[in-house]
Amino acid sequence: MSERVAVIWDDRLAEYDFGPGHPLAPIRVQLAMRLAEEFDLFASPNVSLITGVDPVSDALLERVHDPGYVAAVKAEVLDQARGLGTSDVPIFPNMHEAAARVAGATLLASQRVFTGEADHAVSLAGGLHHAMPGAASGFCIYNDIGVAIGWLLDQGVERIAYVDVDVHHGDGVQAMFIDDPRVMTISLHESPRSLFPGTGWPSETGPDKTTVNVALPAGTGDQGWLRAFHAIVPQLLEAFEPTFLISQQGVDTHVDDPLAHLALSLDGQRMTYEALHRWAHRYAGGRWVAVGGGGYEWVDVVPRAWTHLIAEVAGHPIDPSTEIPVGFTEFVTEALGRPGPLRMTDGQQPWPRPFDQGFDPTDPVDAAILATRVEVFPHWGLTPEPDLAF
Repeated sequence: MSERVAVIWDDRLAEYDFGPGHPLAPIRVQLAMRLAEEFDLFASPNVSLITGVDPVSDALLERVHDPGYVAAVKAEVLDQARGLGTSDVPIFPNMHEAAARVAGATLLASQRVFTGEADHAVSLAGGLHHAMPGAASGFCIYNDIGVAIGWLLDQGVERIAYVDVDVHHGDGVQAMFIDDPRVMTISLHESPRSLFPGTGWPSETGPDKTTVNVALPAGTGDQGWLRAFHAIVPQLLEAFEPTFLISQQGVDTHVDDPLAHLALSLDGQRMTYEALHRWAHRYAGGRWVAVGGGGYEWVDVVPRAWTHLIAEVAGHPIDPSTEIPVGFTEFVTEALGRPGPLRMTDGQQPWPRPFDQGFDPTDPVDAAILATRVEVFPHWGLTPEPDLAF
């Protein structure tokens, strides 16, 4: 395998911890990294596990965040106007350093790919896409994705495509770059009608139509989600011609996730990794950074999904029928007092039905796809309506 892959992890990244009972628990990422290790993914000759991660500087944070907000995070005082001290983002000791280190992990992943030391990179601790320029939001203090994109732009990267498959709208990244024609943000998420943060309508396009939102109805499963993904993303990537791809890989789209209402399986999610890997090579010269994100079924979903992600990025995909290593299941039972999953699959075999096949304007998923295409496709010389002569 010729592709060089950097996986960024430092045990200190687990210090980004809002305390007992909070959904965004560091055990999510720790379990994913442990399962990937059980599959010997870090022993592959083309994979480098990078373990030294420093917090980013204030200057880099202030490239995308207001200086007053950074000062407020450092002060660790209740400031609900800036989203600090809420139930979503409670205050915890050393929160500035912990959040800045998460940003450092995603920046390091991006730097490795930018310099050519790696073709692809993974930063599972990252993906904090709700952090706004001047406020924390949705479990997110600093926007690691925004920091990385800002740094890449300052190095002269011409066009960056950001694809967000988390169940929640990637509102913070959108807010930071909606006016920058060098950055295309594409977010597929549950409709704002039924889920936080209440934004991400197709009409949110930005002045240059580089902001793309696909708002899918609650209950959308593998087939509908994959249909939307393939009806929107590759066409826009081809038209935009990015020189760098960043993807946010939240797995709270899963049917078992307790905080949302989409119905994807692990198998449907795995197909997005395969597609993004292909598209990174086809449209972005192979330069791809994948970050984590949401996902709140800590044991059955997040570790398996993100292990598949690392395996796909590394070019060593895991057969879905593979049994979970005994070492992992024993660890889960001992550490959490519950059984772990048995196989690397949910037993589904979805496939992306082309938008040209069986188009039904009264179907809520097809209507959502068409709404997005109508808003942005004509600007990019694309036809929004499906070719019903197929």
